[in-house]
Amino acid sequence: MGFEFRSSLDTPNLRGVPIVDEVPSGALVGLSRIGGNWVEGATRKYLQINSPATGELVGYVSMADRSDVDAAVLAAEAARGELVRMGHFARAALCRRVAEIIEDRADTIARLLAREQGKPYHNEARGEMIHAAAGFRNAGEQIKWLTTDAFPLEDANKRAFSFLQPKGILAAITPWNFPLALPTLYYLGPALATGNAVVWVAAPTTSLVAVELMKCIIDAGVPDGAINLVLGEGAVVGDAAVVHPAIHSIGFTGSTVVGQTIARRAPGKHLMLELGGNGPSLVLDDADVDLAAQEIGMGCFANAGQICTATERILVHKSVHDRFVEGLVKVAQTRRSGDPFDPENNLGPLNNAPTLDKMNRHMEDARASGAQIVHGGNPASGKATNLFYEPTVVTGLTDRNLLNVEESFGPVAPVLTFSDMDEALALAASSPYGLSAALFTGSTKNAFRYAEALRVGIVNVNEKSCYWEPSIPAGGAAGSDSGLGRTGGLHTLREMCDLKTITFDIRR
Repeated sequence: MGFEFRSSLDTPNLRGVPIVDEVPSGALVGLSRIGGNWVEGATRKYLQINSPATGELVGYVSMADRSDVDAAVLAAEAARGELVRMGHFARAALCRRVAEIIEDRADTIARLLAREQGKPYHNEARGEMIHAAAGFRNAGEQIKWLTTDAFPLEDANKRAFSFLQPKGILAAITPWNFPLALPTLYYLGPALATGNAVVWVAAPTTSLVAVELMKCIIDAGVPDGAINLVLGEGAVVGDAAVVHPAIHSIGFTGSTVVGQTIARRAPGKHLMLELGGNGPSLVLDDADVDLAAQEIGMGCFANAGQICTATERILVHKSVHDRFVEGLVKVAQTRRSGDPFDPENNLGPLNNAPTLDKMNRHMEDARASGAQIVHGGNPASGKATNLFYEPTVVTGLTDRNLLNVEESFGPVAPVLTFSDMDEALALAASSPYGLSAALFTGSTKNAFRYAEALRVGIVNVNEKSCYWEPSIPAGGAAGSDSGLGRTGGLHTLREMCDLKTITFDIRR
């Protein structure tokens, strides 16, 4: 049995998305790339892609099945040896070339990204292209300085040293919220740099931009089969990649439910799982409240809240609550939505209907509990599609509200209050997630006390919860629902390698 990807982060439930048997002549069609060939999916069916921002037809995706995954794994197997023999510096040069081509085509790809994913072209899509190029450029630079150790030994006649080898074939299953930046930063760039071949399963609703990224990879001269792109439904092609016996490592960015299913379906395989989050942002009584409101507002509304490290819970000291909320509403009022190519618009739509359904459910729960909707709180009216949601500020919540215990993945700022450190930390721990947090304080003492006590993978002090740079290690805290492993810079490269140790007896 396969599993179904029902996630607000990765492959969405395709409810309501048309699947057709044929496409009009001249339509844009995304194909899988297996070995050196563009391949029609074995299902002979096509997913119809309409823009979540405008409703316009963007194109079609040819849907693969499990046999296509088998072919992609065979192609990756055939390419592995050449990748390893190339050596670190040759692979680094390839990574640099991919980055250059992405930069050359950034404007064209960003326009398709704005149409297919929905994010505003001027304020978000162009920025994502910078990160997409950085995923390859950074990995190519970092691999040249990834060192290991020689070990002092008790036996004076022995020598021991370690070195890194690629794990083999990586299955990379990537999401729709950042369909270019996350694949390159987390998986494709580091895999190419370290010599791992890849079977890449892209989110189907953003597969057309994945095809454009794949063209950059091909035109840079990356060997055929080193990176294979398989387009299809996660429940089919994602599962086939996860359970395939020739896959050595799995990288997945998405929901906790799917990540846990992957772990059960792939016993013994190496896992890199960045899963759900609803990072708390704490505003202490000694914080710069205006700064906190500005940064937290950005953390709530950037990418329409569709970020795994988005600010989804705001814990504010009672003494600064009213002033903070006033500032947060001002930030919400600066968000504009509509045509993704209008430079005045800085808030995109939700990408799909299931995410909208979740937002509606969370807001219904808030209203039923007596919470106050200070700003927004409803799907936006007068837009080209029904997927836009008003930037929303909610107060009067408790730790039992769905906005506190689940990941909303929408443009919402839920505010709770606390009186002291114990209550603040208890509220922070009332969610099962442990991915990221933010802390606003004017005290170095408080910064260290709170940051060390929070059970998350990264704490940003006086900065929004979704701040991250590609060299910074990030990931879920142990025992939380936010995943395994660390992504970021050298940490990602090490995750993709086996550490091997060799000993010598110099007398023999």
